[in-house]
Amino acid sequence: MDDKDGAGIPRAADRLLPLVYEELRQLASAQLAAERPGQTLDTSALVHEAYLRLVGSENNGHLSERKYFFAAAAEAMRRILVENARRKQRLKHGGERRRLDLDEDGLVTNLPPDELLLLSDAIDSLAAHDPKAAELVKLRYFVGMSVEEAADSIKLSRTTAYRHWTYARAWLISQLQSSL
Repeated sequence: MDDKDGAGIPRAADRLLPLVYEELRQLASAQLAAERPGQTLDTSALVHEAYLRLVGSENNGHLSERKYFFAAAAEAMRRILVENARRKQRLKHGGERRRLDLDEDGLVTNLPPDELLLLSDAIDSLAAHDPKAAELVKLRYFVGMSVEEAADSIKLSRTTAYRHWTYARAWLISQLQSSL
């Protein structure tokens, strides 16, 4: 991987990724399977981040041997996941708060009655601040429309609808977390 002027290292790194990508994905998948639910990194992101750390490190000369490369990749992935977990625990990133996902598939039908009532109250409160966003939420959650379908239904441009949708989800999550 190394030559006199150092130009061979980037070329070797470019050729290496396609050769080991699938094995790195399997390694990353196994690492992520051991993580708690709610992990925001996906397999591809973990592989790419680990690979960048490996080829960008000062002491990557020993990576030419397969066993060393995969051992280093596993360690890099572990460090990435630990750094990500530590970041999420910081107060700045909501570390003391319980994660609440507002998924788009079957939210209303899967909610217990008390949480459905909290959601309804939060939507009513949202309507006082942003009626269009609240209407969009109702069409998405209770009717099952896509953002595009809901936008057409209430005569919004798709860009504006996505902006309302992003705002409404963040607002509702904030409201529901403070209620729980």
